[in-house]
Formats: sequence, structure tokens, C-alpha cells
Amino acid sequence: MTVRDKMTTNVNTLTDDKTLGEAAALIKRTGRRHVPILSAIDNKLVGIISDRDVARFAPSTLFDASEEARRDFEQTPLTMVMTANPITIGPDETIATAAHTMHANKIGALLVAEKWDLLGIVTNSDMLGILVEMLEPSQGLDDKAFE
Repeated sequence: MTVRDKMTTNVNTLTDDKTLGEAAALIKRTGRRHVPILSAIDNKLVGIISDRDVARFAPSTLFDASEEARRDFEQTPLTMVMTANPITIGPDETIATAAHTMHANKIGALLVAEKWDLLGIVTNSDMLGILVEMLEPSQGLDDKAFE
């Protein structure tokens, strides 16, 4: 099974000239936890931002709920908070390689790309779905497989 077989190709992206506020709005609107960032100049993959990154930079309502803090958050350039040069994988790599890469690097999503052209994304949720498929009783496994 290859990454191409399981990757999500309908990926919401932002360009690197956008702001943290725009990323937060996209994540909230779509429910997606990871947003690849593309170059506004050549549409090549340059980074990724996650819902955890957004939460980390969001102003705390306990400490600073001022209008200025909210405005600073919303206007922060993505390039200041995104993970640049993200880890990628090719579409013809195995799912096992993708899982190993994600585990070894402690990341929740792996961007699928060729020459920095974004093709899709594979997430922890995708990997769990694959595991569920493999462990289904209809796959010939019995209760002993879970011991």
C-alpha cells in the first residue's frame, strides 16, 4: 500500500503572505488540524501550520484579553509561526515508511510532495483508519490478534 493510495488530495492551503488570523479562521471553518503553506510567488510548498501552533500563539483570556493582543495575533505573518521546510514524503513511498517517519519525528501530519509541489497530506487520523481496516474481523483476524 502506498501513500498515494491513502493520502487526502483535497487539501486546504494558505499562501505565505497570509496571517495567523487567516490560518485560525481556516482551521476553525474547515475543522482541519493542519494547513500546508505555499509560496505566494511560485505556489511551492514552504511550510505547515497546525491548530496547536495557532493555539500556542493565541492570546490568553486569563492574562491578556486586550484588543491590542487580539489584533497582534490576527496580524502576525504566517512566516513567523509556521514550520518552514516541512518534512515531506513522496506519493509512491509505502504507508509503513510514512508511519515510521511520522512516529520518528513526532508529527501529526506528513505532507505528500514532489519537488515541493504539494500533492496531498497523510495524517494520524488516516493512519488510525488504516490500522482499523487491518484489524477488522472481516480481514480474517480473530480475537487472538488483539491479545
